[in-house]
Amino acid sequence: MATLTATRPETRSSGTGVGIRNRHRYFTAFCVSVLVVFAAVWLVPLLWAVDTSIRPEGEVTTDPTAWFTSHPTLDAYRHVLSAGRLPAWYLNSFLVAALTAALTVVVCSMAGFAVARVRFRGRRAATGLILAGLMIPPQVLIMPQFQEFAGLHLLNTYWALVLPALPTPVAVFVFASFFSGLPGELVESARLDGAGWFRIYSRIMMPLCRPAVSAVVIFTFVWSWNSFLWPLLVMTSTDTMTIPVGLSVVQDAYGIHQAQVMASAVLGALPLFLVFLLFQRRIVAGIANTGIK
Repeated sequence: MATLTATRPETRSSGTGVGIRNRHRYFTAFCVSVLVVFAAVWLVPLLWAVDTSIRPEGEVTTDPTAWFTSHPTLDAYRHVLSAGRLPAWYLNSFLVAALTAALTVVVCSMAGFAVARVRFRGRRAATGLILAGLMIPPQVLIMPQFQEFAGLHLLNTYWALVLPALPTPVAVFVFASFFSGLPGELVESARLDGAGWFRIYSRIMMPLCRPAVSAVVIFTFVWSWNSFLWPLLVMTSTDTMTIPVGLSVVQDAYGIHQAQVMASAVLGALPLFLVFLLFQRRIVAGIANTGIK
């Protein structure tokens, strides 16, 4: 009887372990299936764009939905590269996106630090106004902003693209969430040592929030690079156009050809693909550590 009594718990434990392993296996298979489906949803249009861009224009016109061609060609890329000032547009997009990302980090990190750590009169009202900025569609502000920058004689300049993008409510709350998660003893000890708020922000807090900085820089860079409507309105010179606006001008000037349209899309998305490929770990770390949902 003693032997039977001793073996029963082991059998239960073994059965429970097998059940847990099976559930874990099923859950893993389900997660992989979901990831494969989402990857297909994102990759199939990209692959179709690349495939269409290397097909002859005659084949695309005859059967736009066909896959794989027996006569691949780079004529669409040659036409797009020769039709416009693509290197200058790449440089303009990079300068605008990099400057926007850098200044957004400075402005929004200061606002996030104030919201998270500084106790001042009107703090709740200021937080409410920042939160209200999330509820206002950017398209509503296009006309007032255009009149404002026209009055300041900043149209057709880089500042017309950079300045409206600086007050980003999402970036403010990303920094505020990260600053709130840091130990409060750091601020208290620094205040006891006589450090001012700007010194605490610049010397103590900012070096600790590199994941938040990385996330804001990457997302702001991507958003600024893809921006189309506002640059289309304020940039009238070919020399100052960004990639999305310049490629749209080329398409309008030379007619709509599917292979050239897809070649333009691939060329415009290539830098963003490289950004995600090189900084994917920082993107994941920034999302995980800043609490973005």
